[in-house]
Amino acid sequence: MSVSKPPPPHSHFAPPPNSSTSSHLSIPPSSSTPSSPAPSRATSSAPRSLPPPSPIKISMQEHFAINVCPGPIMPIPQISDFFPRFHDFPMTPPPPREKKILKEPDFGLSNGGETDGENKEKERKPIEEDRGERQEGVDSDDDDETYLGTLEFTLLFDHENNCLHCTIHKAKGLKAMDSNGLADPYVKLHLLPGASKANKLRTKTLKNTLNPVWSETLMYHGITAIDMTTKTLRLCVCDMDRLGRNEFIGEVRVALKKLSKGESKRFKMGLERITQNKDINKETVEQGTPVAEEERGRILVSLCYSPEKSCLLVGIVRCAHLAAMDSNGYSDPFVKIVLQPDMGKKSKYKTTVKKKTLNPEFNEEFVYEVPHDQLAKKTLEISVWDYDLGMSNDFIGGVELGINAKGVRLKHWFECLKHIGKKVEYWHALTQQGAPPEPPPQ
Repeated sequence: MSVSKPPPPHSHFAPPPNSSTSSHLSIPPSSSTPSSPAPSRATSSAPRSLPPPSPIKISMQEHFAINVCPGPIMPIPQISDFFPRFHDFPMTPPPPREKKILKEPDFGLSNGGETDGENKEKERKPIEEDRGERQEGVDSDDDDETYLGTLEFTLLFDHENNCLHCTIHKAKGLKAMDSNGLADPYVKLHLLPGASKANKLRTKTLKNTLNPVWSETLMYHGITAIDMTTKTLRLCVCDMDRLGRNEFIGEVRVALKKLSKGESKRFKMGLERITQNKDINKETVEQGTPVAEEERGRILVSLCYSPEKSCLLVGIVRCAHLAAMDSNGYSDPFVKIVLQPDMGKKSKYKTTVKKKTLNPEFNEEFVYEVPHDQLAKKTLEISVWDYDLGMSNDFIGGVELGINAKGVRLKHWFECLKHIGKKVEYWHALTQQGAPPEPPPQ
């Protein structure tokens, strides 16, 4: 009688299909599993196949309870655990570091207490000197000590025309002032003492160069022989900055007394940074009247008596170094001329107004019909004013030429009367002469 076998169940407990029945080891079903009941009928020694195992059923509560218990609650680590300086509670400060004192070597044998102390003092002196030299070396590493460049220029004093010609040739090896390693240099000139906008001259600006070549001539008018002995010319090289303030590179100074009349002298000097002494400037200001007159400026006047027309020709050529009367540091000057005693409207003249300048050039001539024999009784009053729109004009300075004048003014008037038909030009310093009377106090 043959018994058909069912297909093998999908379980790892089932034997392989090629294995014999004698080698098969049957495992009895567990009594705890109610879903696999025992066979109801007895069979012979033929093997029996196991039923497929049923999947394990777990409740939802048991599923969430597996590996969920975190155990004991641990404190959350804080940043103070890793960086102790952030602790909220006060901590004892760390002990100060001990400075290591280098023991000075004693190479010699000390005979006694006094000799040992002397040896230590001798050894300390070179060490302190070495430290001082090192400190000086560190302090001297400053911008003032670095190389700033050189400047080449030529000076010529024209005694006949009272002019100082300053020819700026070139500069070489200037210090870089811009971020691109270059500079936009220009040169400005001042006469010391009394540097101001009135005696300031300036060259053009050259872009992006450390070796500029200007080849530009600037002129100072109204320079007398006295100025050549007392004045000093300062030439400053600066870097122009459109967005900010112009930067100072360096300067040179030349005393005008080093120049000879009619002889040009070429200079090649290294730029430096000179600290200005305010006390010296105060002394020059406190000396008295000459400085006060110089601050008002000078005027170049020409006189000529024409015998053909029987008239006096008065020429107002130019002014130099005028005082600044406006808030912008300049003036709007013009000149008034009056021949005294008053001859009516024909005796008063006025030049045109020159805007925003302290060195105006007029080149205007005025005619007074006066017999030659009456000039000795006349006085020519010349005054310089600053024009103000809608306000009273400001008096800058004046000068009087006539028989009652003194010094150069009297000399100028006499030469005009003596040399008939010849034009005589002289520079005159402006003073308080011709100033309007002050209103009485109320």
